[in-house]
Amino acid sequence: MKKEYRVKKEKEFQQVFKKGKSCANRKFVVYQMEKPNQDHFRVGLSVGKKLGNAVVRNQVKRYIRQALTEDKENLKQDVDMIIIGRKGVEELNYHEVKENLRHVLKLANLL
Repeated sequence: MKKEYRVKKEKEFQQVFKKGKSCANRKFVVYQMEKPNQDHFRVGLSVGKKLGNAVVRNQVKRYIRQALTEDKENLKQDVDMIIIGRKGVEELNYHEVKENLRHVLKLANLL
């Protein structure tokens, strides 16, 4: 995923948390904030240390990024979103992560 598709700064994360809406399922929480003048969506990922060591956390983030890349055309484009991995997501394989992520994005009306 290209750099322009990422939310990286702490200030931007906090803005999405404060002004945005949230939606969740058992494996993910998604915060979203409308950005009307934006050309494409941006995403920030958060996977806590409770889920495992760095190898496990990075694998979960790679799975999420790949799932978003595959669904890039179907996603709502004028939003910033933060995706937070919940306990149990580290045990899922790629297809289960993709399925759960699609579910929560549909609940949030992003897909």
